[in-house]
Formats: sequence, C-alpha cells, structure tokens
Amino acid sequence: MSFRNFPMVPRVVFGRGSFNQLEEILESKRTNEKSPFIFLVDDVFKGKESLISRIPLNQKDQVIYISADEEPKTVYVDAIRDDIVKQFSDVPSGIIGIGGGTLLDYAKAVALMLTNPGSSADYQGWDLVKNPAVYHVGIPTISGTGAEVSRTTVLTGPERKLGMNSDYTPFDQVVLDPELLDGVPKNQWFYTGMDCYIHCIESLTGTYLNAFSQSYGEKSLDLCREVYLEKDEIDEDSQDKLMMASWHGGMSIAYSQVGVAHAMSYGLSYLLGTKHGVGNCIVFDQLEEFYPEGVKEFKEMVVKHGIDIPKGLCKDLTDEQFDTMIDVALSLVPLWENALGADWQKTITREKLRSMYEKM
Repeated sequence: MSFRNFPMVPRVVFGRGSFNQLEEILESKRTNEKSPFIFLVDDVFKGKESLISRIPLNQKDQVIYISADEEPKTVYVDAIRDDIVKQFSDVPSGIIGIGGGTLLDYAKAVALMLTNPGSSADYQGWDLVKNPAVYHVGIPTISGTGAEVSRTTVLTGPERKLGMNSDYTPFDQVVLDPELLDGVPKNQWFYTGMDCYIHCIESLTGTYLNAFSQSYGEKSLDLCREVYLEKDEIDEDSQDKLMMASWHGGMSIAYSQVGVAHAMSYGLSYLLGTKHGVGNCIVFDQLEEFYPEGVKEFKEMVVKHGIDIPKGLCKDLTDEQFDTMIDVALSLVPLWENALGADWQKTITREKLRSMYEKM
C-alpha cells in the first residue's frame, strides 16, 4: 500500500506584531538586485499606510493591488504573470500574498505560473504542476479559508472551478499576525470563519477520516465553537483563536477532503460568482440531511451573531444555468466520495442536486 507523502509549510511565524519581521525573513531570499519581490495585496488596503508603510520595499520591489471582490480566475492569474514577465528580465525573488483566501490563492498561483508554461487553466486538477514555484509567502489578513496552509489554489477557469492541487503549491513561509485581522467587517468575519467550521464538519464526518485529519479537525472545531458560540464580539483572544482554527482546519483536510457544501458552493461560485465563504454558508444552511448536528449548530451561530444568510439566488435560473452548476458540482468526485462513500452517485443524482439548488 502506498501512502501520500504530503508537503507542509516549512516555516511559520505566529504572534501579534510578527508582520514586522517580514524584512528579516525576506532578506536572505533575494536572489539578486534585478530580481524583485512582488507583493500581491488586497486593494482594500490601498492608501492605508498603517499596513502599506510596513511592507519592506527595496530596489525594484513592487506592490500590485488586487481586488478580492471576485473569486480568483485563471485569466487574471495569467495576466498578472504576463505583466511581471514583461516588466522584469529576471524571475522574481519571491511572491508575497497579503490578504484573505483570494489573495493567498493568487500568490500561490502566480508563483507557480512563473516557472510553469502555458495557462493556469492547464493545471486545474491534481498533481499536474511539474516545476517548483518561485519562493512564496502567505500573510493572511482574515482567517478561515485555510489557504495559508493548503496544497491547493482554487481558481475559476473557462470550464471549471478547481484548484491547482500540487506538492509545489504550499507556501514556503507563512506569517500569522492576528493584529492584521483588525477592522474586518462582521459579515466577512463570519462567512470566512464558517468556511473553517464547515471544513471541519465535512472532514470529521467523511469517509476519508483518519487520525491525522481528526486530530487537526477536532482542535479547529473546538476553537471555532469558542469564537462563534462563546464570544459576543471580535476581541484579541478570538482573533488569535480563529487564526489558529484556520490553520488547523486547513491541515485537517490535507489528508482527507471536504464534502457536500464545498462541492455545491463551487457550482454557485462558477455560475454566479458567489464568494466562497458566503457560498458555503448558503449551501450548508440547507444540508440538514447530510450534516444534521453541524447545521443545527451553524444556525445557532447565525442567530447569535445576527447574520443574514442570502436566499433566493437560484429562483430565476434557467435549465441551462442549473445544468452548468450541476456539472461543476458533479465533477468534484473526491468531495462526494468523502461525504457519501464510493456509491455516492446512488444518492446524488442530477435531479437531487437540482432540487437542492432550488432551495438556495
């Protein structure tokens, strides 16, 4: 029997104010004077000197602002890569992503595409990437997606929403500074944190579950419950705990998988552009059949924090649009196998998915 030999993030620094160590971290990684560090930064920070002024820019280093309003797309990854290649004769010393899951996914994808030919759409799938990425660093400013620790970078391409899953995807360095979570809007804090919570429910109830995944998933779930069931506000303690819940949640699916909510939310995202965190919440809210205890607890969290889960997204869709969402969802075979086992297709038919989407 052959076991998967998964890579992990080799270096991580955690602590309030640890962002200030970024210059020290990057110093030894600069390859030469012509090879810049490229900082991909969520454009919500544009003009916010409290963060931008602390980015250690030297020589030809560059900040590229990217909107996180849309999910990451292969066409945007390719465009960023092409712009960098045009500007600089040498391959960058590294790519640093600063932001939420969208920015972290962009950083991983661009780092990969600077060393691999063609379009990022060519690498959507499992273990299609052939060459190591350039040095890349992840610095989350919102917690929950687990993108800082995962071996995938989830992208919407011309034909599908699917990650570039590879051993070369994980960051070389992650900086976990809970201070960077200050000012996150409450809805976004909730939706992104619920991505982590749902990761754990799907992992811990899945057929792929093993002791490795369980140990991380249970700890992450405990932390999520502390943050979203026991606390009424976003204080420093909850920021610290949510950042670690995200880390552990990402680790919990490294050796297992997610499930029904993620498979269906990919369909929503591909067709409607629904953001990943809120998409997971929209779907999970309707999944009592598959995750009764998890959905009950989720609904308690929604009420406690006064969050409105959007409804009616699918009420005016055409048959063709439903078919597109269903095609995307059904293509995610490992997620369905984890959720329901090898015979999942006996339960999940096109008609079943259509009726589920009609409730959302």
